[in-house]
Amino acid sequence: MTAAPALPRPAQLLPGRPAAVVDLQSDEGAALVGAAWRYRDAVVQEIDFVEVGSAADPLGPGDRPNRTFDVVPHAEAPELDDSGWTVLAPSETLRRSGTGRVCFAWYRTRITLPERIGEVDVTGCTVVFEVVVDDYAEVWVDGRLPVALGTPGGRVVTGFNAPNRVVLTSDARPGQTFSIAVFGINGPISASPRNYIWLRTAVLDVFPPGVLPPAERSDVDVVSFGPAAGDLLAAGARLERVATGLEFTEGPVWAADGALLFSTPSSNQIYRWAPDGTLAVFLSHSGYTGADIGRFAQPGSNGLAFDPQGRLTICQHGNRRVVRVEPHGNITVLADSCDGRRLNSPNDLVYRSDGTLFVTDPPFGLPGGADDPGRELPFSGVLAVRDGEVSVLDDSLAGPNGIVLSPDERYLYVGNWDPAHKVVVRYLLEPGDGVAGREVVADLTDAEGDDAIDGMAVDERGRLYVCGPGGIWVLSGQGERLALLRLPEAPHNLAWGDHDGRTLYVTAMTSIYRLRMAVPGVR
Repeated sequence: MTAAPALPRPAQLLPGRPAAVVDLQSDEGAALVGAAWRYRDAVVQEIDFVEVGSAADPLGPGDRPNRTFDVVPHAEAPELDDSGWTVLAPSETLRRSGTGRVCFAWYRTRITLPERIGEVDVTGCTVVFEVVVDDYAEVWVDGRLPVALGTPGGRVVTGFNAPNRVVLTSDARPGQTFSIAVFGINGPISASPRNYIWLRTAVLDVFPPGVLPPAERSDVDVVSFGPAAGDLLAAGARLERVATGLEFTEGPVWAADGALLFSTPSSNQIYRWAPDGTLAVFLSHSGYTGADIGRFAQPGSNGLAFDPQGRLTICQHGNRRVVRVEPHGNITVLADSCDGRRLNSPNDLVYRSDGTLFVTDPPFGLPGGADDPGRELPFSGVLAVRDGEVSVLDDSLAGPNGIVLSPDERYLYVGNWDPAHKVVVRYLLEPGDGVAGREVVADLTDAEGDDAIDGMAVDERGRLYVCGPGGIWVLSGQGERLALLRLPEAPHNLAWGDHDGRTLYVTAMTSIYRLRMAVPGVR
C-alpha cells in the first residue's frame, strides 16, 4: 500500500460547526438581533469621468473628459437615509426582485448582538455573517469593503451562487452593532439570465471563543546562554503552526491590511495568509520571464518589503531584479544592474525611513551559483538603491543573505550564507548611502547544524533574531549569544506581525509558524 497525496478539502473560513446560528430570514432570528431589512433597485447610470493616462500617471485617470458608467445609488454608508426604501419582512428577502437579466440591487440591515443566542453567551465569540445571493454579492460592513489581491471571496464576489462569509468580530460584546449592506448582482453578466435577484440564505454563525485563528500548537525549545534571555518569550507562549503543505517559504512581511505575505521561490508564488485562517495566492509567476522558469534554480520571488509609502517591493530571483508594485498594479524596476552588469539574484531587502533601499545580491538563484556561466556581476553585493541609482556597500561576502536595520537606523546587519563562514556583519551607516565602518559581530560557524545564516529580524531593544544553524539565534546588537530557539523545521526568514507587533512569524521549509515574544519588533 502506497501513501496517497492528501485529498481535496472544502475551503473553510473557520473550522468546525458554529455554536449557534441566527437565521436572518426568519421572524424569530431577525427579532433576536433587531434586524430590519430594506431593499432598493440599483441602476447603471452614465456619468462624467476622464480618460486613462496623463504625463504624471499614465496608468491612472488623466485629464481628458469622457463618459462612462457607475452604479446608482451608492448605498454602503451606515448613516445613509434608507427610510424611503422598500421594507421587507425577513421571509420576503427570498422574493425575486430587480428587473431581471443584467440588474442590480441593494439589501440593507443593521444587527445588534444580544447577550445570549439560545444557550450561548456571545461575549468573546466570533460572529460571521454569511449570505448567498442569487447570483453574486459584494458585502459592505460599517461602510467598508476592504479588498486585497488574492482574497478568495469574502466581501467581494466569491463565485456563482457561492456564499460570502465575512467575520464581523472575533471578540463579540453584547450591544455591539453592525451596519450591513449587500449589493446583489444578477449574472452571469455576459450571458444575462432570464431570472431575478434574491437572497438564498442570510445567517449569523456564532463560534465559541478561541476558534479564531486555527493553529497547531507545540513547545519551542529555548536554549539560554545567559540571564538576558529570560524575558524573551511572552508568558505562556507556545509555538504555533498556522499554514503548511508549502514548498520552501521565504520573504515574509506583514501587510497594512492585517495579513502576512510570503514567497515560495521554488514554486514561483507569493501567498497571502490572513488571521482568519485563509491562505490564497497573492501573486503568481512573479519572478521570471519567458524561458527563465526552466533555467533558474529558484525562479520565483524571495524577499518582500513595503516602502515608506506602503508599496510592495519584491526581490525577483528569476528576473534578477528588484521591482516595486505601484497602486495601479504596474511594476517599476528599481534595480536590475550594477556598474553596467546584470544583478545575480536579489535575495532580501529592507527600507530605511528616508526611502533608501538596502538589498543583498547573492548568486543563489543561478543554476551554477557563483560559478554559473551566465553570471555577469563578479561579486555578491550588499547594495543601496536610491533615486534609481545602485551603489555597492560591500562586495566581500560570498553569500549576503538576510538584512535588517537597527531600531535607530544607525546600523545595517547582513548575514552571510556561506557554510564555511557563517557570520553576521554590522555596518555603521553614514547619512545618504555611505558606510563609515564594518565589523563582524557574530560568528556561528562553530554552531551545530548544517544550515547556513538566512533571514533576520530585530526587536525594539536592538536584539537580532537570526535564522541559522540549529534554529533561530537571538543575539544582542553587539553579537553576544543570548538564546537559541529550536523549531520543528529549519527557519528561513522572519517578520513581525499582529496588532502590537509582538508576534514573530517564521517562514520554514514547508510551514509558517508564529511565536509570541515579550518585546515588540521593528517593522
